[in-house]
Amino acid sequence: MAILITGAAGFVALNVVEHLLRAGREVVGLDRIALPERAHREFAALPGRFTLIGGSILSSADMRRALTVAPVEAVIHCAVITAGSAREKADPETIVAVNVQGAVGALMAAARGGVRTFVYPSSGAIYGTAVRDVALIDEDALSPAPVALYGLTKRAAETILPRVASVQGVRFAAARLGSVYGPWEYATGVRDTLSPMLQALECALRGEEAVLGPAWRGDFVYSRDVADGLVRLADAPALSRAVYNLGSGQLESAATWCAAVERCVPGFRWRHAEAGEVGNVDSHTGFHRGPMAIGKIARDTGYVPRYDFPAAAVDWSKMDA
Repeated sequence: MAILITGAAGFVALNVVEHLLRAGREVVGLDRIALPERAHREFAALPGRFTLIGGSILSSADMRRALTVAPVEAVIHCAVITAGSAREKADPETIVAVNVQGAVGALMAAARGGVRTFVYPSSGAIYGTAVRDVALIDEDALSPAPVALYGLTKRAAETILPRVASVQGVRFAAARLGSVYGPWEYATGVRDTLSPMLQALECALRGEEAVLGPAWRGDFVYSRDVADGLVRLADAPALSRAVYNLGSGQLESAATWCAAVERCVPGFRWRHAEAGEVGNVDSHTGFHRGPMAIGKIARDTGYVPRYDFPAAAVDWSKMDA
């Protein structure tokens, strides 16, 4: 049976599709934007089978088409607008429509199509300011306090979806992702904030010096590990809870990333910005955060992150060189 990936041309979704195809699985993708040409080429060489349906999660007809291409056992709902402050000001209606109503609509389409499992990639952004300088981000110890609209919509969907899934008889799991970076990250048109890891690596590959703004610490998780964790949630025969952290469990920063890149990209130069200087690598958050507690997802699915910063720098720099 197939797994349906919504938002299939997006950053996290492309990693999930690749992970499944590499394992020889059948995958159906739904997205209104085109797949990158490189993905077309590389996915065609993998042993699995991939069918991409052009369409929107806001269209019940498009969702029905995607769910009838092949028998679907699970949906991993990656479609989202990762909104920055400018988009939040200009178009909050669309952000809410896609991130909340779109998620509910996708779940209902899955239920009507007889799908057994619905996995929702949530976000560590729902913790908001509650994670400022904490020693560990635990799912049960912290009350979410999202501030920006992206985190608020993720929190709203994460609150609504378990009830809808329960009423409809669909097994549900949400994964609160750490700060994701890695292969297939690009400006999709609905992803407004690119990771400091990508910004620094692009400087390295162009031969430019990376100048870091404040290198806020946090849990940065490689996109290949995220894909593995999401698929493990979809495949698990039983889960003990509805919400899991999905991160690296490590505390890192743009500075420790640059040190890792320096070891595998000859000639790469980086430094911290001087007082009053604007850097070309933005870490976004504005404060230090603790690492995510990942013991619960490890216990229930066997998830173990494979990529620390040194391993990720080697893997990603070779892919994008």
